[in-house]
Amino acid sequence: MPFPSATFAVWGSAWLHGVAAPDDALDALAVWSEMHEVVADDDGTATALELPARDERAGQIAGLLAALRKAGATTARLVIPVPGDVRGLGGSTRLASEAVRVGQAVVLADAGIGIVPETVADGVIRWTVFDLPATPPAEHTPLGEADHNLSTAMREAAGTLASLDLTSNRPGVRHEIKERAAVSARARWPIGMPQKALRVLQRASEVSAILEVAAEDDPGGALSSSAASRRSEALRPLADAVRLARCAAIDEAVRALSDHAGRH
Repeated sequence: MPFPSATFAVWGSAWLHGVAAPDDALDALAVWSEMHEVVADDDGTATALELPARDERAGQIAGLLAALRKAGATTARLVIPVPGDVRGLGGSTRLASEAVRVGQAVVLADAGIGIVPETVADGVIRWTVFDLPATPPAEHTPLGEADHNLSTAMREAAGTLASLDLTSNRPGVRHEIKERAAVSARARWPIGMPQKALRVLQRASEVSAILEVAAEDDPGGALSSSAASRRSEALRPLADAVRLARCAAIDEAVRALSDHAGRH
């Protein structure tokens, strides 16, 4: 799954801290889509941030960046929610439900704002801005810990992945996995992006690509529902570790860029 939210969290934070030009942030987002449009989820948010409402002509990312600065935002965080785990999204039920449906969000807790990007047409991503009435507690996981958890989950899931024998059940599967992982590798990052964060992001993308193919694969063409359920259950900790690793890597990047701004 491409993660424009990760790009926005890093570049948005870099711009808010004055270590990235707005044009560079816009160019980085262009990797994910040719066109980006912005709307507010409700009239109150639209009025407060001077953004168009859902039923009005959509605005542009540059206007969203300006609105975030005016609202006092300083730091963005990536959130990758799943059903049953919407930590980091505060008490906004609508934001949480939309973020779970899309699979990603950006949270700017200090400004009380949540943003969900969704591909609404070929070459068009719409960023919907939500009010975040309850500031979610920061749940920081050190990057080293997240990387270790990913390695542990990979070892524990190795038997399950081997039992799927993906390479023998679908022609070209290795190429397919490589292509899926390469999608995330297209992302552009600011100067000063921590190398360890980049390595963890790449490894998470590679594991995620394997999981996506595993979820679609049907060994022998006759996988029972109970077997599919066992497979899903066995691989869930690995999927959770991938989510944690991605969020920790983005958090580390934002922290490093913020520190860089403080030294200049």
